[in-house]
Amino acid sequence: MSYAANPDVVSVVEPPIAEAKGWVAGRTWPEHRPLLDLCQAVPSYPPAEELREHLAERVKLFETAQYTAITGIAPLREALAGHMAGVYGGHIGAGNVLITAGCNQAYSLAVMALARRGDEVILPLPYYFNHQMWLDALGVTAVHLPFRPDRGGVPDPADAAKLIGPNTKALVLVTPNNPTGAVIPPAVLAQFRDLCAEYGIALVLDETYKDFLDPGEPRHDLFRDPAWGDTVIQLYSFSKAFSLTGYRVGSIVAGHRFVEQVAKLMDTVSICTSRIAQDGALYALQHLLPWADEKRAMMAGRREALLEVFASGNLGFELVSTGAYFAYLRHPFVGETAAAVAKRLAQEHGVLALPGTVFGPGQDDYLRLAFANLEAERMGEVGDRLRGAV
Repeated sequence: MSYAANPDVVSVVEPPIAEAKGWVAGRTWPEHRPLLDLCQAVPSYPPAEELREHLAERVKLFETAQYTAITGIAPLREALAGHMAGVYGGHIGAGNVLITAGCNQAYSLAVMALARRGDEVILPLPYYFNHQMWLDALGVTAVHLPFRPDRGGVPDPADAAKLIGPNTKALVLVTPNNPTGAVIPPAVLAQFRDLCAEYGIALVLDETYKDFLDPGEPRHDLFRDPAWGDTVIQLYSFSKAFSLTGYRVGSIVAGHRFVEQVAKLMDTVSICTSRIAQDGALYALQHLLPWADEKRAMMAGRREALLEVFASGNLGFELVSTGAYFAYLRHPFVGETAAAVAKRLAQEHGVLALPGTVFGPGQDDYLRLAFANLEAERMGEVGDRLRGAV
């Protein structure tokens, strides 16, 4: 082409999942030994039948084809505010909610409203690669919070305190984490909140996988602080809990004034989130929480099956952390790049995983498995193939 693309965008890495899937493109696999695609975190089941029936009726209506308010339809914002307040306590109103086209858009809009070229955002290692890609595209500097495998992948607020400078605008946390699966305990989240409040920066908390926490696991109390809107920005997705990945519906929960600023960006990017997606999310919140809890229990069973595989020993791979949809492994091939290991696993052993290097520097010893893609009774196949690769 004769015109020049934005150099910041040109410098962004290619989408890692597409690249990994290219390793096995066009390959056929024997029926008795199919490819185990543990690359991308996608629900392995369709949305609830009653949700599909509901949307089939909604799509016939003229209003479903129209714009909504920029921040989303009022019933969904009210329902989500009530849901979050019910889970975490505290006061959350509809004015604190903006509905987005998935959690990736929620992150993109939130960061764009917080930072500009020359500013810094703290990202823990290993990071969710789209978070880094968006910062690179904006010309915002990512400052990496060290990976702490000695803490089961839970980042350390003391490490973060050393990284905050005059240009720091936000600190991003993902819990349960992608890619490690690690869950940040409520007390540690409170320490991060206090740190961000002390320095006057935003705590951006991506809780895409919150619905896969064990019901008995304690929830954070960040929203119980009357001043939570001065520091906390929560990001959420309906994609995983309700199997709505293709509908693209997520949210930002933040202080009223920040929501007003993000709405300016939302209006220029897409005006509003798809109405049919919002209708689906509203129905899910009103009727399908028990269905989602059944799927959470199913995912917990898959995780237990994976833990049993690793407990059996002799795999050669070390399980560093696991939770929600993911397991983060240390591979045994000293001196070999994670990309080379992952590619060999895919092409020679039929296990498609992501190399740790797509999640940041210093991750060449690691691989990510999206174990939630595989039924519990088939988890033993993962162990057999990993064992055979060593």
